[in-house]
Amino acid sequence: MKRIGKQTICFDNPPTILETASIVGPKEADGPMAEYFDQTLSDEFWGEKTWEKAESKIIKETVNRVITKSGIPANKIDYCFAGDLLNQCISSSFGLRELNIPLFGIFGACSTFVEGMCLGSVFVEGGGANYVLCATSSHFCSAEKQFRFPLELGNQRPPTSQWTVTGSGAVILAKSGEGPYITNITPGAIVDLGIKDGNNMGAAMAPAAFNTLMAHFQDTGRKPSYYDAIITGDLGHIGKDILIDMAESKGYNIRANYNDCGVLIFDKNKQDTHAGGSGCACIGTVFSGYFFKMLKEKRYRRILLMATGALMNSTSSQQGETIPGIAHAISIEI
Repeated sequence: MKRIGKQTICFDNPPTILETASIVGPKEADGPMAEYFDQTLSDEFWGEKTWEKAESKIIKETVNRVITKSGIPANKIDYCFAGDLLNQCISSSFGLRELNIPLFGIFGACSTFVEGMCLGSVFVEGGGANYVLCATSSHFCSAEKQFRFPLELGNQRPPTSQWTVTGSGAVILAKSGEGPYITNITPGAIVDLGIKDGNNMGAAMAPAAFNTLMAHFQDTGRKPSYYDAIITGDLGHIGKDILIDMAESKGYNIRANYNDCGVLIFDKNKQDTHAGGSGCACIGTVFSGYFFKMLKEKRYRRILLMATGALMNSTSSQQGETIPGIAHAISIEI
């Protein structure tokens, strides 16, 4: 393991992404990615009394699913990195409290999935673990209730707003295996350009994605064409366009191979999700479902996976604070 450039770590013995699992809600089940998820739900409660309890159940069952699919007993998994959007990450801690695996509760807002994979990769490559579990979840109803308005109020959502993905994604990283491999990671720095609109996450997070993307290219010396796909997590349609324009301003054309999970998970023409998807589960489910399958089938051989997060809460928004953004990136290669 070695540091290259300002922010990137390159792995001499790259960890393998051994297995993935994903569960999504009913709106996601109606979208174009539905066939790639392990399970789709018919309603947001999934038999529970509250949305928060439902979200905990979703991450719990997703983690159980990835453990079963991997064939690795739970007692052989050394550490778990997990987080979500709810206050003090209660979805993860409540959902995984019976797992009996040492847990690092992490928070990077919607960047949490890749943040966990960054940290887990360092543990595995550095000799601290043979197997690491990384998981995240989010839920449209619980997120709206916490960050914006209770759904019962029926507030009008502006065109710039995004739809928080209901679901969970989980991966198991291993010290050895046949790939796909995490070859390097580029953790991001906080970037805040003064956006205050909590209903315009794409504009708030895109500058952080740009900052990390430029750092990755400069540290590694790579061009966009090195990757079969450059994938961000939660920028949606608006943030995606902003990132493309910002990259072009520095001479990087990413139009040919760049897309965003918030764009891919919903059908803009058929589903009323405004600017697209967001939430910890957005990149978690789309990668664990679609992109992992594409890598295993070698339809993609090199992917730059970059998750973005808006580091705000309801209190900071009410007090007129701006929205700090962050983005973490990992190179995944066959």
